[in-house]
Amino acid sequence: MSTQTVQAFYFKSNQGIPNNPHLPVLLYPQAFHNNPSQTESMFNQHQWLNSWTNGVFDYHHYHSNAHEVLGVISGHVTVQLGGEEGKVFTLQTGDVVVLPAGTGHKRLSASPDFRIVGAYPDGMSYNTRTPADKEKEHATALAEISHVPLPKMDPIYGPNGPLLQHWHSV
Repeated sequence: MSTQTVQAFYFKSNQGIPNNPHLPVLLYPQAFHNNPSQTESMFNQHQWLNSWTNGVFDYHHYHSNAHEVLGVISGHVTVQLGGEEGKVFTLQTGDVVVLPAGTGHKRLSASPDFRIVGAYPDGMSYNTRTPADKEKEHATALAEISHVPLPKMDPIYGPNGPLLQHWHSV
């Protein structure tokens, strides 16, 4: 896959989902189309660790203390990124999406064979937050997001990947 095909999407804070005020979501269409079974090992090779294989929650949530990479290893899923006012994406086997800390995500539907791998830079532990309806919770989440370090490597391309170009230039 050419790194030219990576797409960037910015989301503003909305309805209790802070999203990330500075970093875009990155979509790598068909990054592992020919070898989805290699997704987790490639993430791990590039120091995106603490990996798991499962699905995506069917409610809006976000991680205020870690960035997350998700790679579809079978089936397809329709997700909403960015909260209620966000954007709907259909991801299929081989697609990868990187969510900067604070990005809301929710599964809307999925095929019966849907499975996804998730991982975090340097194996960071992650929290799971739901939309905050109190200003104090929102402010706390934004403070946590601002302290999450930038990854040292792109989860697919390593030290020279598009994530570094998009995120480190901010």
